[in-house]
Amino acid sequence: MRKLWIFALLVSLVAAFAGMAAAAEKTLVVGFSQIGAESGWRTAETDSVISAAKELGIDLKFSDAQQKQENQIKAIRSFIAQGVDGILLAPVVETGWEPVLTEAQNAKIPVILLDRGITVNDDSLYVCKITSDFVFEGREAAKWVAKELGGKGSVVQLQGTPGASAATERQKGFEEEIAKTPDIKILESQTGDFTMELGKQVMEAFLKKYGKDINAVYAHNDDMGLGAIQAIKEAGLKPGEDIKIITVDATKAAFEAMVAGEMNAVVECNPLLGPLAYETLKKAIAGEKIDKWIVQKDELFTKDQAASVIGSRKY
Repeated sequence: MRKLWIFALLVSLVAAFAGMAAAAEKTLVVGFSQIGAESGWRTAETDSVISAAKELGIDLKFSDAQQKQENQIKAIRSFIAQGVDGILLAPVVETGWEPVLTEAQNAKIPVILLDRGITVNDDSLYVCKITSDFVFEGREAAKWVAKELGGKGSVVQLQGTPGASAATERQKGFEEEIAKTPDIKILESQTGDFTMELGKQVMEAFLKKYGKDINAVYAHNDDMGLGAIQAIKEAGLKPGEDIKIITVDATKAAFEAMVAGEMNAVVECNPLLGPLAYETLKKAIAGEKIDKWIVQKDELFTKDQAASVIGSRKY
């Protein structure tokens, strides 16, 4: 009888430990609402999040919003309904998130913002944002323009998606810094929606309106800058010489343009956020304290550096 009791005890202990091990090895389920695939930078970020999930054994629920906030809100509600462990959100615009993020909070699902911030009355609705300092990027671009033009000239600005924090803050940093050089004038600013096609169209309009009065172009991302290069060439001018070009992102395509002499400088904005996003999300799920803003460090590269650096670029 005693042997049976001991055997039963051992069986129950083994079952208990097996249950604990299974719980410890529970697959993490994460929902990722991505803005879209409007640029090479955005694709690199998506690839980083997806590949990191595979490496870490995470069950990733991915949704491409195709540049529409309503699609992101639907995706988040779907993630909540599926009972995911956490949500990664790259918000297309800054405002309008309170209702759906309140639903996630009520479901006790932590939300981490990737590459862009949002404006809400209660910042407890999200754990943190993992982004670059967009104002810093704009300031770095303005400093380069001021130096490159010798403190005098005219520049046009290709802005990102209206309402996106990256666009708003890159404009803010650039315009505040360029104002310190009063002999440099911003002829006009217009959105190219972070796409090469619209960047080209806007640059074509700028060239028809201002022609050779344009000394420099500041584009809020590489794709718009690459579109501007096409427009400048089709207008019979030499990009990088007749009109200086600086962009933000520092994708390999931009480095190739610098090596070719058609782009002059880029301010880096690192999209490889996947590993850090999951590391941070796991800490949030475990109840650890996390900084509200985790800043990605970026730097400026010029065409003189491009050839020696391009081989090491990961995106």
